[in-house]
Amino acid sequence: MWVGLYARHSAEPVGDKPRPTTPTLPIFALIAFFAVKKISSDTVRADFNDLLAVVHYTRAAHELGLWKSERTLIERFLPDLNASLLEAGCGAGRVTLGLWDMGYRHLTAFDFAEELVDQAQSLAAEREADGPQGITFLHADAAALDECHAIRDVRFGGALFMFNGLMQIPGRERRRTALRELHRVCRPGAPLLFTTHDRDVSPTERVLWRLEAARWARNEQDPRLVEFGDRYFEEAGTGRTFMHLPDRAEILADLAATGWTHAFDALRRELAKESAPVLAFSDECRFWVAHRG
Repeated sequence: MWVGLYARHSAEPVGDKPRPTTPTLPIFALIAFFAVKKISSDTVRADFNDLLAVVHYTRAAHELGLWKSERTLIERFLPDLNASLLEAGCGAGRVTLGLWDMGYRHLTAFDFAEELVDQAQSLAAEREADGPQGITFLHADAAALDECHAIRDVRFGGALFMFNGLMQIPGRERRRTALRELHRVCRPGAPLLFTTHDRDVSPTERVLWRLEAARWARNEQDPRLVEFGDRYFEEAGTGRTFMHLPDRAEILADLAATGWTHAFDALRRELAKESAPVLAFSDECRFWVAHRG
């Protein structure tokens, strides 16, 4: 009988000395483990295009607007209202329309989820922020900006990748590709503002991630996950979500490897006291600012 993920199998003795009994993974468990489809960009795109997710993010775009912490860093690191800004992973337009309301008029925003881009365009029309002089919304992939003619030949004065969007790209090398792509389309010295979760945000989180590391060491992690730090979960009213949760050292290394110079980082709670609706909508996160080298 197979009990748990591992089973102990006794071997036939060799001469007078039996072979030691060692834990092995049953062949059918190995087949099942490797047959499970890993989370990919296609998985994440489908989840964001799902009706539950579209409604969730559209409601936030209409009702929440910019967080206090977001506004604080935007005002500090993007003081020029005439700067040409690029927002990656704009979703339904929550941050983009917030920037418009702050007075920024040279905005290009994109997302790889078509349904969310449609919602962002509708919200812009409702707020009279569309048209030739309004916000440009595009369907594009942050890790393949060279495929988008309207972005690849422009050099932006700043970029944003808010609400942990960068961390919803499966695979560290693909996240680094996205950082390199943003670096390529930004001018020298341009700031990049983005957020991530942080595995070390609390003692409880650190304990839970030590337990998760032990599961990975035993090959007992969710087989759909790509690498340690990944989570894939479902919440009522939100739908399915993929998220990579890094530690601070990981992000510093990724910035250095992709040509960005770290300028600032802080937890959201250190920047502002957010409203109850914002806290209900989102967990604690770490804000990052880097400059293009």
